[in-house]
Amino acid sequence: MAFLAIAACNSDDDNNTLQENVNVVFNFTQNWNGDEIKNSDYQTTAYVNANGESITLSKINYLVSDITFTSTEDGTVYNSEDYNLVLAREGENVTFLPNIKIPQGNYTVSFTFGFDDEDNDKENGYPDLNSQDGFWNVPAPLGGGYHFQRIEGTYVNNNSETTNFQFHTVRANKHTTLPPGSGTLEELRDTSFKVNLGEVTIRNNMTVEVKANIAEWFKNPVTWNLNTRYQVLMPNFQAQLDMNANGASVFSLGEITQQEL
Repeated sequence: MAFLAIAACNSDDDNNTLQENVNVVFNFTQNWNGDEIKNSDYQTTAYVNANGESITLSKINYLVSDITFTSTEDGTVYNSEDYNLVLAREGENVTFLPNIKIPQGNYTVSFTFGFDDEDNDKENGYPDLNSQDGFWNVPAPLGGGYHFQRIEGTYVNNNSETTNFQFHTVRANKHTTLPPGSGTLEELRDTSFKVNLGEVTIRNNMTVEVKANIAEWFKNPVTWNLNTRYQVLMPNFQAQLDMNANGASVFSLGEITQQEL
């Protein structure tokens, strides 16, 4: 993680500058155990997951919401109350400017992976998301709401066959019978989670990198076996709970930069 050193000044101009409310830009990047995942890597570069399976990636799309700044000085909370759908391969929305300005200072920075239940069940939904990535909303028999993530690609199975996989995260939904249908939904459980990036000193013209280590989705704490869990995971209640557990170690604070004026 890179740290930004800022010299202390005592002039009136500098003190006035520090009182300004400022925007903070977020830059979302993806890697596999530290190796940057570039556009040229999709469907070409082979990665080995914790279970020893060789995989290639064709899609990494994920939703973040409610980027929040909590002052370490007085505890004041600033919540952007908006969302961003990262389409990594296309390079869309990888840079995001939350709809909020905050005073310069020291903050604990966090966000929600996906939508929590309050946002997921918003009465009128999010029409802009319904047209993203084919559709981003979740069918009613699976509990409604929206996807949190779609990772897709291929893996080499135990029979040495190249097989498609879909690693889609949604709110966990349990059914009395499968396949799901009208009246089969038994339980819904919120599997969004809060990501705490730690403490950041916020100044004007600052960009904060959020790193996503995609390998972590397949290894910690649940070693993911694609031979048994490679498709139809959305109605798999336990699979969604395990994805939620693995997600805790995916995101971290990356480089912090400030544009010079």
